[in-house]
Amino acid sequence: MRWFSSLDPVLQAFLLSLFMYAMTACGAFCVFFSKRIGKSVLTLLTGAAAGIMIAASFFSLLLPAIDYETPLPSYVTVTLGFLLGGAFIVLSDLALSRSKRFFTGAGDRKNALLYFAVTLHNLPEGMAVGVAFAQCAGAEGAVLSAVLLAVGIAVQNFPEGMCVAFPLRAQGMSPCKSFLFSQGSGAVEIPACVLGALAATFIAGLMPWALAFSAGAMIAVVCSELIPECFGGNKTLASAGVVAGFCLMMILDIALG
Repeated sequence: MRWFSSLDPVLQAFLLSLFMYAMTACGAFCVFFSKRIGKSVLTLLTGAAAGIMIAASFFSLLLPAIDYETPLPSYVTVTLGFLLGGAFIVLSDLALSRSKRFFTGAGDRKNALLYFAVTLHNLPEGMAVGVAFAQCAGAEGAVLSAVLLAVGIAVQNFPEGMCVAFPLRAQGMSPCKSFLFSQGSGAVEIPACVLGALAATFIAGLMPWALAFSAGAMIAVVCSELIPECFGGNKTLASAGVVAGFCLMMILDIALG
């Protein structure tokens, strides 16, 4: 961990973005073994990912953002940044919904919208990790907190890769093409992560805004995608996953961060 903490924040962000992408690819790779995945397992994993991301948004992003000194009161900066992040996801969802007219078949339309939605939502997730590493300033505890945020997003990426690959496979696409499309949705996190770290590193005043923006975007993603997805099935499993994921991230962030 000391070696990793000594690295440049941009390099740290890049390395963890590769791990996050790899988890998406691993989830997508499951399409080579089956056309379907157990719904209970997917519900539990998605719920846990939602809990991890909610906790990470507060402990790893909002709390550090509040501690920064800005010309405006911290609560104003954090609130505005959070609202902008949430609005970005909401407006993106609206744009995707209105794009339905560009697709003909119902199955094709649903899969295309799912793919675009997942790809789009991976951008603020990658940026959140990049910003988290940029604000570490080499502190080992803060670096660990950023690593935990990346791990939380990576956990979510595994079932996310499945959620893109399996519907494509069910529509008749070959396993190889389903895998390639699905892993591509996670690849956008790599440049987003690096750009987030670069921007926050070289523009110091951007840091609290970027942290709050990333938190708002992540919460909006959880509310619009993960929570409806997991609670559409077994609510008991979904609730257990959310609580377990939140507790895990909270304990690790507080105890080790």
